[in-house]
Amino acid sequence: MKASTRKVIQVFLLLALVLATARVYFTFRSRQATDWNQKQEEAKNAPLNADYYVNPKKLHAQNLKQARDLTKQPAWVREGFKYAYYAHTRGKTDFNKQAGLLGPIEKLNITDVVEEKAPGERGKQVMAVFEKEGKSFSVPIGVVEGDSYQIFADEMLFIEDPRELYKHWPSEVWQAIDAHQVKPGMNELQASFAVGAGALDSGSRTDQRVVKYPNGGNPLIVTYQDGKATEVKQGTPEAG
Repeated sequence: MKASTRKVIQVFLLLALVLATARVYFTFRSRQATDWNQKQEEAKNAPLNADYYVNPKKLHAQNLKQARDLTKQPAWVREGFKYAYYAHTRGKTDFNKQAGLLGPIEKLNITDVVEEKAPGERGKQVMAVFEKEGKSFSVPIGVVEGDSYQIFADEMLFIEDPRELYKHWPSEVWQAIDAHQVKPGMNELQASFAVGAGALDSGSRTDQRVVKYPNGGNPLIVTYQDGKATEVKQGTPEAG
C-alpha cells in the first residue's frame, strides 16, 4: 500500500472517530437535558406538602404581662425531652430539684408566669407555672435582665392543639404518635411529635439523614430518605 493511500485511510479513520465521539457526547448531553427537564416537570407537578401551610399562632411576648397570656389557653410542648422542669412549692421554684423533662406535645395548663432568680444566676428567669398530677411545677420560658426580656415561649410551645393544626395527617400517623413510636414513612416533624427532639448524626449524607433521638432514655436511630423514615432501630443509651 502506497504511503499516500495509507495516510488518506488514517485521516478518514480519525475523522470517523471524532464524529463518533461527538455523536456520543451530544447524545449524552441531550439525554441529560431531557432527564433534567423531566425531573423539573415532576417536581413542579408533585403534590405540595400540606405541612408548609400550617402557621401556628404565636404570642410574640416581650414582657411579663404579655407572657401571662399563656394562662388563657392550654399549651403543648413543641420538642419533647428537651426542657427540664422543676418542683414549684410555696410559690417558689426549687432550682435544685429537677423533676423531669417535658414530653413530646405534652399538654400544659399554665396557671401563672413569674420572675424568679436562680441560685448563682445574674439575672432572673421567667418561669411558667403549671399543674401536673396534682402537684405544681415550673419551667423556664425566658430570661430578664433589668427591663430587658427574652421570652422563648413561641419556640417552646404551641398555643393551639397540634392535632388540629396537623389534622391532615393520616389517623395511623396519629396512632403512632400517641404510642410514642416512629414508623417507616413518617417525616421528621411527625417523629418529633412521637419521640421528642433529635440530633443529626455526623455521618449523615446530603441524600440521607440519620437522626438520633434520646427518647427519654429509650434511644432511637432513624434514617430518612427524601424526607421519609426508611429505617428505625434502637440506639445505645448515652453514658452518664
